Amino acid sequence: MKTVYLNGEFIAADQARISVFDRGFLFGDSVYEVIPFYQGQGFRLDEHLQRLEHSLRGIQITAEYDWRNILKRLVELNGGGNLSVYLQISRGSSDRRSHIYDADMVPTVFASCSPINDIYDTGLDSVDGVRAIVTADLRWGRCDIKSTGLLPNILVMQQARLAGVEEALMIREGLLTEGASCNLFVVDKGVVYTPKRGSDILGGTTRELILQLADENGIPAQEVDIDYERLLAADEVWVSSSTRAVVPVLEIDGQPVADGKKGPLWARMFELFTCYQRNLMKG
Repeated sequence: MKTVYLNGEFIAADQARISVFDRGFLFGDSVYEVIPFYQGQGFRLDEHLQRLEHSLRGIQITAEYDWRNILKRLVELNGGGNLSVYLQISRGSSDRRSHIYDADMVPTVFASCSPINDIYDTGLDSVDGVRAIVTADLRWGRCDIKSTGLLPNILVMQQARLAGVEEALMIREGLLTEGASCNLFVVDKGVVYTPKRGSDILGGTTRELILQLADENGIPAQEVDIDYERLLAADEVWVSSSTRAVVPVLEIDGQPVADGKKGPLWARMFELFTCYQRNLMKG
């Protein structure tokens, strides 16, 4: 039976309960992280926890917990191996629904696990490219806070599904921001470009690692504004996330990206990822 963590206890998932007045449930007044564990070890765990603290500070929740030990124990209780850990902290609950909250509210802390594939051990040929549409970015102005208020993301992914594709890329005021649950990269003449980091995108841990690996391996990379024309004219387009690593986009709005095949620079970056992950797990 799946074990979850809730407010200091490791319990069976079907025994977990929260109040109907919990502000995460009523208002989406909560933040979260999704952290991959490979062979029982957290991948980029420091970076995920740093981003979690940024999100908590952004909405003024104080939650001082030994996250490392909590997550490590949860992974062990769910069999170890390759798991994705979902961690959510809400502001807590009171005895009524109110937009105003009390400063002394006790946060609700929840974590659960789901199995994931070891994407770094599968090889280039096993990675399928995805097709995408471009749609309006209707999210709030603080996308750098990893909030559970994901209704706009859900709607654009449903729009993508109805269009028969796998991903939605979002555009705001003429500029691409990111995907529904991923960051965006384009390649032009051997240079990797990604939208500038700011409050309109989430600073993905995988995004930062891609930029780090590019810098360490002589691959030119820049943070720039990317408009729709630049996107469609790219030699390669990638999306990245913690559980998917870096994935090639082969088609956008029904038009192939370049020749519609996985590109050579994507293949190199994926191999760099593979090497990084394996070395990290050995350490």
